[in-house]
Amino acid sequence: MKRGTGAGTGRKRSPFVIAGNIISNAVMIVFSVTCIYPVLWMFYSSVKTTRDFESNIIGLPRSFHLDNYINIFTGSRIGYYILNTVRNTAVSLVFIIMFGFINGYFISRFRFRGRKILYTLYMLGMLVPIHALLIPLYILFSRTGLTDHWFTVAFPNVAFNIPMSLFLIESYIGTVPKELEEAALIDGSGFSRTLFTIIFPLVTPILVTVGIISFFNCWNEFSFSLVLLKRQILFTLPLGLTMFKGIYQSDYPKMMTTMVIAMIPALLIYFSFSKQIIQGMMSGAIKG
Repeated sequence: MKRGTGAGTGRKRSPFVIAGNIISNAVMIVFSVTCIYPVLWMFYSSVKTTRDFESNIIGLPRSFHLDNYINIFTGSRIGYYILNTVRNTAVSLVFIIMFGFINGYFISRFRFRGRKILYTLYMLGMLVPIHALLIPLYILFSRTGLTDHWFTVAFPNVAFNIPMSLFLIESYIGTVPKELEEAALIDGSGFSRTLFTIIFPLVTPILVTVGIISFFNCWNEFSFSLVLLKRQILFTLPLGLTMFKGIYQSDYPKMMTTMVIAMIPALLIYFSFSKQIIQGMMSGAIKG
């Protein structure tokens, strides 16, 4: 009897297939290196002295110095920058998740006149570039007295992250059976109780995904802070990086140190919740 008659067994791969696999793997390796190396370069540049950095920008440090970290925490206002960034991010995330959840639920579950127009307007918000609205936002905020407050940056953060959150949450809620709400109504549950005690826990995966993506957007936000904030005590971490750049000279090792400090929370959250991000995106992409 002949053995190994299954499809693909005993067949030699074509040289073109092998060459294609080698080339595709090589291209992916190059792309991976271009993504990973800048992060590594930033880490080991943060432990260089200014003279060491200027003598060899790309090379490894001759010796590790933690003076940059000590000077950043003792000789700058990085504590205020971290506090402002954490506060703006936390306040923005609460409103992004709540507004996205409530609006996404109503658009997904109810059919009313103007629903498609409203949904289209929300989606158009994803197409408008942020930099095109900086001048109108500054004029609006300055005339209403909303500039240069601790809550100033939270307003545009929420507004520009709601379209993405609504899109994901609305798609995910469409996968939740309506029979659950009907059963809760028969049992005497009110609308608000059904919404927040039944639907809200069921859509937790997509809410986590929305929260993580919005966290990155709010944590790394720079443009709104640059335009709407004037007092240094209200600066966020990305905006605080500009304090190490002078007119004629820039302290790059300290800039790298501040970037590392700002990047560590984002990296920890990403590596901790990367699976939840992928699962939430995949679940929200399937309707049925």
